[in-house]
Amino acid sequence: MHGMVSRRVAGGRPNRTLLGIAASFAACAFVFALLVAFRPRLPEGQAALDAVLLWQSMMPRAALSLIAGAALGLSGFLLQRVLRNPIADASTLGIASGAQLAMTIGISVSPLLLGLSRELVAFAGGLVAVAIVLALSWRRSLDPVTVALSGMIVTLIASALSVTLILARGEYAMSIFIWGAGSLSQQDWHAVISLAPRLLVGFAVSVLLLRPLQVLSLDDAGAKSLGVALHTTRLAVLLLAVWLSASVTAEVGIIGFLGLAAPAIARFAGARTTRQLVIAAPLTGAALLFFTDCVTQLLGPGFTDLAPAGAATALLGGPLLLYLLPRVHSFASVTAQTTVAIRRLQSPGRVFLMLLLALALVVALVLTTAPADDGWHIATGTLFTDLLPLRLPRTIVAAGAGAMLAAAGFIMQRVTGNPIASPEVLGVSTGGGAGLTVALFIFGFPPPFVMLASMAIGALVAFLIMIAIAARAQFAPERLLLAGIAIGAFSMAIVSMVLAQGDMRGYVLLTWLTGSTNRAGGFEAWTAVISLAVLAAPLPFLSRWLTILPLGGPSARSLGLPVGASRLLLAMIAALMTAVASFLVGPLSLTGLIAPHLARLTGFHRPGQQLAAAILLGAGVLVVADWLSRVVIYPYQVPVGLFAALIGGPYLIWLLTRKEAA
Repeated sequence: MHGMVSRRVAGGRPNRTLLGIAASFAACAFVFALLVAFRPRLPEGQAALDAVLLWQSMMPRAALSLIAGAALGLSGFLLQRVLRNPIADASTLGIASGAQLAMTIGISVSPLLLGLSRELVAFAGGLVAVAIVLALSWRRSLDPVTVALSGMIVTLIASALSVTLILARGEYAMSIFIWGAGSLSQQDWHAVISLAPRLLVGFAVSVLLLRPLQVLSLDDAGAKSLGVALHTTRLAVLLLAVWLSASVTAEVGIIGFLGLAAPAIARFAGARTTRQLVIAAPLTGAALLFFTDCVTQLLGPGFTDLAPAGAATALLGGPLLLYLLPRVHSFASVTAQTTVAIRRLQSPGRVFLMLLLALALVVALVLTTAPADDGWHIATGTLFTDLLPLRLPRTIVAAGAGAMLAAAGFIMQRVTGNPIASPEVLGVSTGGGAGLTVALFIFGFPPPFVMLASMAIGALVAFLIMIAIAARAQFAPERLLLAGIAIGAFSMAIVSMVLAQGDMRGYVLLTWLTGSTNRAGGFEAWTAVISLAVLAAPLPFLSRWLTILPLGGPSARSLGLPVGASRLLLAMIAALMTAVASFLVGPLSLTGLIAPHLARLTGFHRPGQQLAAAILLGAGVLVVADWLSRVVIYPYQVPVGLFAALIGGPYLIWLLTRKEAA
């Protein structure tokens, strides 16, 4: 009797899984029937054209969504199993962004060559990206949090490079970004015929690897004791997963976070064993992408979609990452102990004056020195006077934005007690971008004041959500950083939905993403100066809060600090600074991370001293980055946001992967 009960209970989960999959496909069939019934009708007398649209566009699109979803679901399961990481996915590991960058380079360099070997180019890009992520995380034994953060930085840098190439090749700009957002629109069955055999091969190989996949769920010692060639098996599974995801990216673009969602939903539906997940994850991915694509078509006007399917599925990424946070267990500390000051300054005032003098010299260099067609020149006299109206606003904007980002990063690190926190890492900058996107969507082309206000609201909402989530986990560093990644992913999905529309609003967002100061004028310069003066003015009076808050909520309350009110006020100041700075130079600079660290490493110990030094250093870092972005490939320019991200990204990676504490 006991054995019968055990077998009945054990069989409950597979039945639950089958019921869930059956219900999902029933919902898909229903929504597809609605799509066919309510599709736009052509005028009478054009029945032949209507049939062509049905059988050569709608039906191959439906089939492709099923195949691509299944391939991504299987790829996500393989990545999560081989890395023992529940948040591993082509999006979180940088595979999709690496493939997109490789495709963008291919289109920019030789569109004809790309047409002959598109899958190979995407596979190479995805493989290079995941290799970089794994190499950066190897010293921490592929710790899930370190892998996710390394993937975030690789994604950031690859996306920034892609956007720069897109802007440089205007004739391909919108088409590349629509493709990058994951468009499933089809005109024939070519993509289905191309992708279906790859899915079948991938599934067959996964079935052959069932036993090694089961063993990979154990630790390394247990897997080796069972006779599995661990490194060979991992490499084979990893190559298979990257190949599947890169194949989908090559055909339809980036389908965001589907590989993360499909295995998670399959487990929630009851799939537990490797055999069940190998079947359930692809089926769940197919149903999820099919349903999402049908809904975007139903809600779109006429023959257009509400949003590309890839951008729509990316909206799942943020909430799903937040849901999975309790399941992610970091076994390596991600707290940056290396940021403790090496020494304390004996005379901080003197060093502060030296920093101020250094900033003045940097500004003088930037305003006077630049290359020309016949070599380098130092502008003096009339030439300097003529160039000053062009160079001075740009320099003021860079300095003001860098100072505000540095102050915002310092506040976030003190409020959260985490030295890796910054507006860029915690998703606050992209939250401002989501606010800007909403303003563009509602008002079309709003005035600058409305854009600033919307970005401030978006940044504040993102920061408050992050604080609320992190507070529930006692501000554990790994929870805080993963919450930031989740918020950033959700915000960027909102941005991508407008980018993929292909109109001038998308070009405004593209320009903002790269962080260009080319168009800085008097309005932007005065905005930077006034915002910095107004928002930084209260901070010296709040130094006690900034000193006590890193001790934690209970300790701060015992010292008489109103924790909730102090965090809210500081969050508002940091969010406003982030919004204005992101409006001026984009979201990619990572200055908010670097400058407070440089202030500590310089030797400033007290919070007030660190804040003042961080402001000067942040201004100097972004001014230098802006100048270098103008001269490094003269006569062309690299957007300052990209250039600063290329400096800050490697620094963050070094910070995360450094094992030794100072």
